[in-house]
Amino acid sequence: MPGLTACSLCAGETLVGIDPLPGGQAERLRRLADEGVARLTFVECLDECERGDVVVARPTAHCRRAGVAPVWFERLAGDDATDALATWLRAGGPGAGRPPAPLDELVIDRSAPAQDDAHVHTA
Repeated sequence: MPGLTACSLCAGETLVGIDPLPGGQAERLRRLADEGVARLTFVECLDECERGDVVVARPTAHCRRAGVAPVWFERLAGDDATDALATWLRAGGPGAGRPPAPLDELVIDRSAPAQDDAHVHTA
């Protein structure tokens, strides 16, 4: 099963004040975990604060062993984005194909060189 890592500090930041769901984006992600779509881990910070609602889709163990990298998303909030994420994760997530079109613009390019050594990330 793929995994998700989300920043507990920015979950829901993109929709602050307008999200109709009690618990906001964090609740949407918890529901995906409760439904068995992905394992969910909340961390205090992913050091991408300016991007808001940062979520990392982690590949299955099999795909990780094959060298598949996690996929980082920014501004991943709301029902539509979460539904697209769930569909992709159900199909296998990272390693099973590209994220669906609605998520393309939310992918963070992790192959670009870091601008500042303090912002280098590993997953």
